[in-house]
Amino acid sequence: MPHPRYPQGESYGLKGTNRGDFKNDIAELKTLNMKLLLISNSTMPGEAYLDYPKHEIKTFLGNKPLTALFIPYAAVTFSFDEYEQKVADRFGELGYQIKSIHHFSDPVKAVNEAEVIVVGGGNTWQLVRMMHDNQLMDAISTKVRNGTPYVGWSAGSNVACPTLRTTNDMPIIDPKGFDTMDLVPFQINPHYLDANPEGHGGETREQRIEEFLEINPDLYVVGLREGTMLLVDDHQMRLIGNRTARIFRKGTTPVELNSADNFSFLL
Repeated sequence: MPHPRYPQGESYGLKGTNRGDFKNDIAELKTLNMKLLLISNSTMPGEAYLDYPKHEIKTFLGNKPLTALFIPYAAVTFSFDEYEQKVADRFGELGYQIKSIHHFSDPVKAVNEAEVIVVGGGNTWQLVRMMHDNQLMDAISTKVRNGTPYVGWSAGSNVACPTLRTTNDMPIIDPKGFDTMDLVPFQINPHYLDANPEGHGGETREQRIEEFLEINPDLYVVGLREGTMLLVDDHQMRLIGNRTARIFRKGTTPVELNSADNFSFLL
């Protein structure tokens, strides 16, 4: 479905929008003040956990000591305590503390009081189910729209989109709704791959995204390759990393954009 702020699925000010009073719309956008770091994957092969994005996380969050509220709900085959410790070890090296939301009796209050929100990867279906169960989808969305920095990787990037429907994960549980936080008006496909492994006869990732666009023609999809991330700050967006991102839209040929390109047309 089209993004509610941009009914034609276009960036404000580009062709296809007809929103009336320009000044009112710009004032609305400036109230969002969102700071997002949307990371494709946590770890590159052969590296330590969260090693490649750590410097960008540090730049994004700054030098001030902060305590980040961690959302571990995407973990399935290991405990939330274990997940919290893995993330705390890495964030501790950067000068930040981590406190997982599963320790709080009132998760919504924990979100409302958070300095930073960090959402880890894993299974997106499980993550979305638990966010719905704990009334966190709207709580985190509102908090981030009012300026609280948000860091997410893999599934944590998926839930920043309008829906979870471009995840790669097995649907292991009923998510109680596909809608997610809608912090950005486009979809991300994290861990994007250009081709299937040799000998694999199933659909390519591009073919699956084309299927999504056939049903959802008004949305962009960003194929976010491993080792890259999207930074949203001051109403601008750019790609960080040495690989390009592949941009999909129904009826157009996919395009490759690199870190020197302006991605803000997607917002």
